[in-house]
Amino acid sequence: MGLADTIKNDNKASNQDKAKTMIFLRHHLDKGLKIEYLMIKDPLILWNNLKERYDHLKMVILPQARYEWTHLRLQDFKNITVYNSVMFRIKSQFNICGKDITNHDMLEKTFSTFPASSMLLQQQYREMSFKKYFELISHLLVAEQHNDLLMRNHESRHVGTAPFPEVNAVNFRPTRHERSPDPNRDRGRGRGHSRGRGRYFNQGDHLAINNNLQHQQNKKKGKLLKQ
Repeated sequence: MGLADTIKNDNKASNQDKAKTMIFLRHHLDKGLKIEYLMIKDPLILWNNLKERYDHLKMVILPQARYEWTHLRLQDFKNITVYNSVMFRIKSQFNICGKDITNHDMLEKTFSTFPASSMLLQQQYREMSFKKYFELISHLLVAEQHNDLLMRNHESRHVGTAPFPEVNAVNFRPTRHERSPDPNRDRGRGRGHSRGRGRYFNQGDHLAINNNLQHQQNKKKGKLLKQ
């Protein structure tokens, strides 16, 4: 923002630039700190007070950041997203302490901590000669997503199985030839018109006649009972 001179000793920054710096600094302060430093109007004074208050934290943050960096391994994380988040958190801690982690450092840390089962894949990524850490992470995230989709598809249906076909049982009506075979069916066809339609048809007519007679008898019995 071109306002760095406002927090330097013996600066000759304009009041307008100093006001912009104060707005910027206050915007990034915790609510409690805003109240505590409410009466300070000069950005240089506010900057020096904050530096005196928090500069010693570097001595605490740096050893912890070095420890986490030493033990950071890709194989210890269940996915690339979590690993990438921890990587940038450690990098930011080094930056606070005035130390820098380069793209080469992050690439080498990632390559050297691949799972043992993925050594061939690690060599293939090395041969791609990435210059930026984010390029490698982008490829790893895409590959991880594809692998996840493949595993989901595999788990949804085992290899060699096929989905069951849909059958509409309501619309299924077997033809006369698909019914139970009857030894007298073919013989009945040549014995005249009355038996030419087959045994099953005659059975159906017989059942219908019996049902009609039974209905008439029940009806007569009902009238007698009423009388």
